[in-house]
Amino acid sequence: MKADGFNQQIDKLCSQIQGLLNCYGTKLNSQQEMITDAYEELNTAMEELLTASEELKVTRAAVEKERQRYQDLFEFAPDGYLVTDINGTIQEANHVAATLLGVQQKYLVGKPLILFIAQQDRQYFSSQINNLQEILNWEIHLQPRRGKPFPANVKASVVYDLGEKQLGWRWLLCNISERKQAEEMLYRAYSELEIRVAERTAELVKANQKLLNEITERKKVESQLLHLAFHDTLTGLANRVAFMNRLKHAINYSKRHSDYLYAVLFIDLDRFKVINDSLGHLNGDQLLLAIASRLQICIRSIDTAARLGGDEFTILLEGIQDMSDAIKVAERIQKELTLPFELDGQEVFITASIGIALSSTVDYQHPEELLRDADTAMYRAKVLGRARYKLFNSDMYANALARLQLETDLRRAIEREEFRVYYQPIVSLTSGSIVGFEALLRWQHPERGLLYPADFIPLAEETGLIFSIGKWVLHEACRQMQVWRVCHCFKLLEKISVNLSVKQFSQPDLIEQIGQILHSTGLDAGTLMLEITENAIVENGDKVTAAILQLQKMGIELSIDDFGTGYSSLGGLYNFPISVLKIDRSFISLIGTNNNNLEIIEIIVTLAHKLGVDVLAEGVETKEQLLLLRKLNCQYGQGHFFSVPLNSSVAEALIMENPQW
Repeated sequence: MKADGFNQQIDKLCSQIQGLLNCYGTKLNSQQEMITDAYEELNTAMEELLTASEELKVTRAAVEKERQRYQDLFEFAPDGYLVTDINGTIQEANHVAATLLGVQQKYLVGKPLILFIAQQDRQYFSSQINNLQEILNWEIHLQPRRGKPFPANVKASVVYDLGEKQLGWRWLLCNISERKQAEEMLYRAYSELEIRVAERTAELVKANQKLLNEITERKKVESQLLHLAFHDTLTGLANRVAFMNRLKHAINYSKRHSDYLYAVLFIDLDRFKVINDSLGHLNGDQLLLAIASRLQICIRSIDTAARLGGDEFTILLEGIQDMSDAIKVAERIQKELTLPFELDGQEVFITASIGIALSSTVDYQHPEELLRDADTAMYRAKVLGRARYKLFNSDMYANALARLQLETDLRRAIEREEFRVYYQPIVSLTSGSIVGFEALLRWQHPERGLLYPADFIPLAEETGLIFSIGKWVLHEACRQMQVWRVCHCFKLLEKISVNLSVKQFSQPDLIEQIGQILHSTGLDAGTLMLEITENAIVENGDKVTAAILQLQKMGIELSIDDFGTGYSSLGGLYNFPISVLKIDRSFISLIGTNNNNLEIIEIIVTLAHKLGVDVLAEGVETKEQLLLLRKLNCQYGQGHFFSVPLNSSVAEALIMENPQW
């Protein structure tokens, strides 16, 4: 019965009771009291009933509200909810469940749930539902009415009545298609990642191995570079850098130990260039290798052998007792080098000049000082004839300083125009007249006065200054000769003779230079005679021969200077297009005192005439010498008997005087 009808019945019953009380109000009081008590009890019961009725109304309202809230939750839940009976028939379904299964809610009720289970999962579903005793959670595929099966997560729980009797099941259905797709994508991504990681790992392993190989190769290259930085590439000996480091260490050690002695040997091979040029650079390198091996035989393990470059070697002898130890090593080296070297099936002999600098000679502070002094001593050994050793001393140092100063002055002399050309007459012994001049170089040194070629030409040749000096001398001589020839009174001058250094033949543009000088001065090529020495022909045969042939084509005549002092081949002289042989003054000076010299002069003159070459005697100083030379039919003479070398103005005055001898 509804709460409102129950209240109406209570009100009606109260009215009836009140009417009875009014009808029997006239009865006995005792009965009335009884009725009154009963009424009050009844009234009290009714009030309690009314109160209970109000509470029931409130409870029912709350229950209805809660039911509505549950219904809303059930209906608008994000997942599908179903309630089935014990046979699996759907009794309730929310909107989401209907949507998942593709059936309207009202048509879904009464349908067996198994109809919406995918065919492949129905047997599994039946076995699970038959054994379902508690909440289970599993994944199956749902089959909507229209559409393809999709994976779903299913949760099921048993519904009991108050007597713990099973009434059915509650079902929670959740479409996990997107999650499955995400899981599949994640799995594929993970698989791809694993593949990429594996590939990357393989690449890293490969790269790491490559890096290790590169590091190994780099260390190898660094080791090679380090070796190359301190060793000579050809011989494997220490190079200049390594040698100077060892020498510096020896100097520093000697400063801490006053009794410590060491020495430096500077070794330069004699005439190595001749072997290198004649046998070829490959054989030259093989010779240097063999020499390096022999040098190492001659020293101890604590000593250092080095190649500075070219044919220059050095040795550092450490911890020696005295000078004799260094001398013994030098003599041992000389002895080893006396043995022949076999190069390409040919035996070759070579010598060396050795300079020795001992640490006790000077208080050395820098490695360069020792190397310089050993080099100075070596140079002295070469000057004295090669194939020997020399010990450095203080005099050599003074000479070296003087030589260095001379080189400095020589370089400045070109800039300051300190060079002068002097002219010595060349006299025809037939007519007794001046027919030409030899141009002779002098250096007007600002401090040392007038210097002769012997004082500075060797240094000029060594430093390469001879090229610019020689060019200047040739130009000045040609210019002066042209000035004289332009003047009518000097028409009798036939030749101007100029010396060419052997070093000048190494210039590739020598012929071009001479041609330019002739062109710029206006001098006829036939008026110029160039003088060369015998040794220039012997030591530079091919170069000199080629140059001489070109000069001959230009119309320039050539003479052999200081003939008889060198080692020229007569056959070679025959092949050279020379015009004059100049007999050296050493033969002329002994005329009248040594008959052998007179015979030699006669032979030279006869030989020259047979070759169709004129002869010029140098160093004529007496009338007796002049008479004998004329008797031998010598064509020309030159010497102090006629005139000393003169500057241009005095020479010009001599020409004007036109002396006769």
